[in-house]
Amino acid sequence: MTLHTIVWLRRDLRLADQAAFHAATQAGPVIPVFVLDDETLRHRRMGGASRWWLHHSLARLDADLRALGSRLILRRGRCEEILPALVAETGASSVHALHHYEPWWRNAERAVARSVPLHLHHGNTLVPAGSVLTGSGTPFKIYTPFWRALSERMPPAPPLPVPELAAPAQWPASEPLEDWGLLPVRPDWAAGFRAEWRPGEAGALDRLETFAGRASRYAEHRNLPSMEGTSRLSPHLHFGEVSPATIWHRVADAGGSVDTFLGEIGWREYAQNVILQYPDYGSRNARDAYDAFPWREGADADADFTAWTQGRTGYPIVDAGMRQLWATGWMHNRVRMIAASFLIKHLLIDWRRGEQWFWDTLVDADYGSNAVNWQWSAGTGVDSNMFVRIMAPLTQSPKFDAGDYIRQWVPELAHLSDFEIHDPVKPVRGYPQRIVDHAAARARALAAHQALKG
Repeated sequence: MTLHTIVWLRRDLRLADQAAFHAATQAGPVIPVFVLDDETLRHRRMGGASRWWLHHSLARLDADLRALGSRLILRRGRCEEILPALVAETGASSVHALHHYEPWWRNAERAVARSVPLHLHHGNTLVPAGSVLTGSGTPFKIYTPFWRALSERMPPAPPLPVPELAAPAQWPASEPLEDWGLLPVRPDWAAGFRAEWRPGEAGALDRLETFAGRASRYAEHRNLPSMEGTSRLSPHLHFGEVSPATIWHRVADAGGSVDTFLGEIGWREYAQNVILQYPDYGSRNARDAYDAFPWREGADADADFTAWTQGRTGYPIVDAGMRQLWATGWMHNRVRMIAASFLIKHLLIDWRRGEQWFWDTLVDADYGSNAVNWQWSAGTGVDSNMFVRIMAPLTQSPKFDAGDYIRQWVPELAHLSDFEIHDPVKPVRGYPQRIVDHAAARARALAAHQALKG
């Protein structure tokens, strides 16, 4: 009897450079399986934007598999229950999967391994998370020495090709993707998503090719939101539609300032190492002193938070970013920092509320990167910006030439001149007044930090 294996897919929805597929093919026919497990994720179940992306990524992967004579099996429930049941149903000899470092997936891997032979492989990071160590053999907590040590191990191994997949004699039943309700219906808020993104491995590789042509100018253009200077690969990376090794090998020799971009891939690696050391990094301050920080709460703070989420703060660069996020599921990286700093320091609202909003609205809502970036902005992380360094949105906007970006996302201001649009001096019909004065907000934030220090 020919043995076959199961490949358990999660955030690794690709065929190229997929070590689990390659290992599984050595044993015979392969059954690719994706389990929608909201129960294991509990309060970290995917947000609406991620679920939209997941639907289209799964559909695309199934089409790619069928082109190879295979298919994707969909099941819903707890992985630790679904996978052993599927092994028993199909007579599979083992389950292969890629390592994931979110705490819930590590728990799920241990639970699955207690019931079935589970073989885990690396491939979602350049090197295994936790393997880049200090001279004393401990994990790095600070990014710069981590990146220096990681760079010494580069380049990564060459990417694996798309494998040849043999099909089992009989396929197990699969749930219809449409029955999972991953797409918005009433209302359908995803029109901007459809215009902006093409989920799936082919879309990821096309995006990579487009970026490769300008990777040498990354440092010069990445902070300019009015330009197409970033890679926009983050959602494809998050869902594993392209591996970091594939990206590295495609752009590393671009010359110019491509090393700055490679450092951003390194930051993603760093984030995975952080959540391996601090599994609750998305909900707990890394610096205990900030547990006593006097965050604003109550009706006024809630009203300010709502204004921030809706892009109605009266600060054009912040509002442009928040509206771009709502419309497309993505926000320019420089603007993410400005918007996060504004929530934390201008409004004195707990960074965790912002992290949760991004978790629900970003198509690249990666637990490690999202948590590390928010704690960096808040000054609460193991490696973070100082709280007293407060970004001034009215200065950041002209500094990074955000005029056309604001015109695109805040059309009420589109008629203003390049000089006025960053900081309208007169009220503009339909556009809100500032919910807080910059100087007063800065003074309030510094006083709150001083009170924390005692």
